[in-house]
Amino acid sequence: MYKVYHNPRCKKSREGLEYLKSKTQDFEIVEYLKDGLKVEQIKEILLKTNLKPTDLIRTQEDVFKKQFKGKNFNNDEWIDIIIENPKLLQRPIIVGKQKAVLAQPAEKADEILK
Repeated sequence: MYKVYHNPRCKKSREGLEYLKSKTQDFEIVEYLKDGLKVEQIKEILLKTNLKPTDLIRTQEDVFKKQFKGKNFNNDEWIDIIIENPKLLQRPIIVGKQKAVLAQPAEKADEILK
């Protein structure tokens, strides 16, 4: 089963979810803006994507530009920032058993779909 970190108000996230639906029905949707995020979830995404926390940040968001742009934080601090400001998380992120992918464009999902 896959997990999809999804924001229904985001066009790219909706495109990624539709693409995933065309390939499989074996997934659960995580609406992280509504449900919140936990440290373990972010760490799992980082481990399975082999990315750094800063790679998951939406730098075009106002909250990033006003509060975090140009500042240096360590990885744990960035994880806390994402948890406190979940709107900063790139989406959609599809997490499988061994690997995860930021599905932008949506076809990147093919990298983890069997």
